[in-house]
Amino acid sequence: METEIPAMLTAHALAHGTRFTFHSSRMRMKTVKKEELAAMDAESDRCALELSDARVDVLGYACLVAIMSMGKGYHRVSQERLHGRTVENGGAAPVITSAGALVDGLHVLGAKRIALVAPYMKPLAQLVVDYIEHEGVQVVDWRALEIPDNLEVGRHDPSRLPGIVAGLDTAGVDAVVLSACVQMPSLPAIAQVEAMTGKPVLSAAVATTYAKLKALNLPTRVPGAGALLSGAY
Repeated sequence: METEIPAMLTAHALAHGTRFTFHSSRMRMKTVKKEELAAMDAESDRCALELSDARVDVLGYACLVAIMSMGKGYHRVSQERLHGRTVENGGAAPVITSAGALVDGLHVLGAKRIALVAPYMKPLAQLVVDYIEHEGVQVVDWRALEIPDNLEVGRHDPSRLPGIVAGLDTAGVDAVVLSACVQMPSLPAIAQVEAMTGKPVLSAAVATTYAKLKALNLPTRVPGAGALLSGAY
């Protein structure tokens, strides 16, 4: 969230003359496992309050797996509750979760069948697959990179992703999710994987950026960020 989304907003600013400020409040989590994710999610109300103090125009909840591990459809519950915190604080702002943004982005692309890469351990990755399929999108093939340490997720080299995708069955899919995690970088590889597969390629960070731009009624074209941010949607 704190690297790729500002990078995309900076590219947007250069392309469209917009100006953004970026504010963050952190929920603690070191190891990507269900217990820590639940504890982290419990801190999200505090974060929404802190950010609404700054009277921001839109809030983004970064951790996709924290939402998806809380039960199917939970992104709607979280978004409504956290929006309520901003209203109570006198700084009403829409709340976007990366989980909800990814699901919505796939629907915007018209994707019914996808391939997916995630950094999580296999049981958590399976929760993500089940969550997305519950939202009406079939996950044809997927790869869990099984990186438990959250810092190591952020250090994963995006240049490895084209080779990982080459090992997936992408022939019959409508789109490729290059990173189902805003922590795992993928932005530098998106254009390459689109060229390699001939499919629209997106990530949780790309989908979150798209949702934020839509919430702000701004153009949805960000150079180099793939089909969803091509300006066509």
